[in-house]
Amino acid sequence: MKIYADNAATTKMSKTALDAMLPFLTEIYGNPSSLYEIGQRAKEALEEARATVASAINAEPNEIYFTSGGSEADNQAIRSAAVIGARKGKKHIVSTAIEHHAVLHTLKKLEKEGFEITLLDPHENGIVRPEELAAAIRDDTCLVTVMYANNEIGTIQPIGEIGAICKERGVYFHTDAVQAVGHLPIDVKKEKIYMLSASAHKFHGPKGVGFLYARKGILLSNLIEGGAQERGKRAGTENVAGVAAMAAALKEAVDNMSANAARLTALRGRLIDGLSQIPHSALNGDAEKRLPGNVSFCFEGIEGESLLLLLDDKGISASSGSACTSGSLDPSHVLLAIGRVHDVAHGSLRLTLGEDATAEQVDDIIEAVKEVVSYLRGMSPVWRDLMNGKGRFIL
Repeated sequence: MKIYADNAATTKMSKTALDAMLPFLTEIYGNPSSLYEIGQRAKEALEEARATVASAINAEPNEIYFTSGGSEADNQAIRSAAVIGARKGKKHIVSTAIEHHAVLHTLKKLEKEGFEITLLDPHENGIVRPEELAAAIRDDTCLVTVMYANNEIGTIQPIGEIGAICKERGVYFHTDAVQAVGHLPIDVKKEKIYMLSASAHKFHGPKGVGFLYARKGILLSNLIEGGAQERGKRAGTENVAGVAAMAAALKEAVDNMSANAARLTALRGRLIDGLSQIPHSALNGDAEKRLPGNVSFCFEGIEGESLLLLLDDKGISASSGSACTSGSLDPSHVLLAIGRVHDVAHGSLRLTLGEDATAEQVDDIIEAVKEVVSYLRGMSPVWRDLMNGKGRFIL
């Protein structure tokens, strides 16, 4: 039995994406900046892909900038807003404590450069309240950056409400939508989003390519100098093959979004119901306002690393949190932010289902997790103390 349940970390490339990619590796391999035919054909493909990507989020093609992925897009968006703000004497940024580290680490660097950062704590369900965000905005606020959907607990933020608040207050609004693009309907105009980051490998495209949406009129600051590519805002020969594959994968994801979401939501419910039968366990994040395929649980009395290794022995690939911090022994900053204590946060499990998941696989996952949790608790002195009344259960 082999079950891949870590699609929030990365997804398998679709055949559609692979087929779109191959011609630009073997036949139309010219540099898009070249004037001869093979280069111009590559340039045409690049602009066709730009239009496809823009259409998926209701943007204009000249508002799309291709990047190496979500982390680069996050960095460029936040730093650009900071530069614009600093010129106007505005050096305050509002974000949340559950952002991806690409956002949090960029904000930490800006803090050392004289910016003041306000990180809002989400409530226990992992959702930021718009009224609290509105209260945090000041006259010197230059940016609000709030992720569209969380990469660990899957909660979806009230992006439209946040966008409306930022527009009313005259503040740039950026959203890290890496987990949302291709999985949730996004309309940057309707939701008043000024900048948005995305990464292809989260929706069955290749790794190493993504995009930044920046509304017309926003002057982006360069992270990479050296050439006039991407309208002078991102130097380096374009990854035409990757971009073409990303556009194809995104179009396929958007075309099938409603059907995929309905099926995954049903499987998600089945998985949550099954894991909820395990004593002293708890779902992390809101039960309804979450990504269709995301299930995050904490199990008291165990270590998440041991749980993952034993599940892997059973053929199940899962995660204890964000893929970018999977090598860390520290508990998830997201789980701590929603109120999980350290001991409980250590026993976390994130299962993210893909479009090819089946009910049988979900049932297999449930049985495997039950067996492994029971086995680990049987070996745990902490669990023994809890059962003997020497400690107090939290969950």
